[in-house]
Amino acid sequence: MSESSVTTPLFEVDFETRVGKSPAAVYAVLSDLPRCREWSEECTGGEWVEGAPGAVGSVFRGENFRRTDVVSWAPVVRGVWHTHAEVVAAEPGRRFRWAMRTNDGRAQDSVWGFDIAPAPGGSTLVHTFRMGTATEGIRGITAEMTEDEKKRFFAEWGAKLEKDMAATVARLKKVIEAD
Repeated sequence: MSESSVTTPLFEVDFETRVGKSPAAVYAVLSDLPRCREWSEECTGGEWVEGAPGAVGSVFRGENFRRTDVVSWAPVVRGVWHTHAEVVAAEPGRRFRWAMRTNDGRAQDSVWGFDIAPAPGGSTLVHTFRMGTATEGIRGITAEMTEDEKKRFFAEWGAKLEKDMAATVARLKKVIEAD
């Protein structure tokens, strides 16, 4: 599996749902990243550490937790760890995206986000994730793997992403509709 292909990203996942709230109301909730603990599978919260909360260029320091059974054979981070993410798109009522940063603060080709569109009775919400090239973390995880182990890892990690994102979208819908 090529990790540097421009046309074929390592991971590209999205999940869509209908939400019974306006695009503005949906955006107000999902762009409030400290609340992500209410819907995320791994992010347990965090805080804005640079810039105006939710504005393009601002940085969010997330606190995360991963169980020991997640792709248990691979050397992934388990327990509590922290990430830094930079907001790369903030269009109220339409789009909110953030790129994961390297340890030295550079935005990576690993972008999470949400797209929102008006729909009868509320909004359509799409949760997206795209990793074009391997992040600093993925390179570390796979550095000593054989090609077969890398293929297995990418397949299992992709399945994990799909499961996590589906659960996130279901919980996020409930949170937004309860707000």
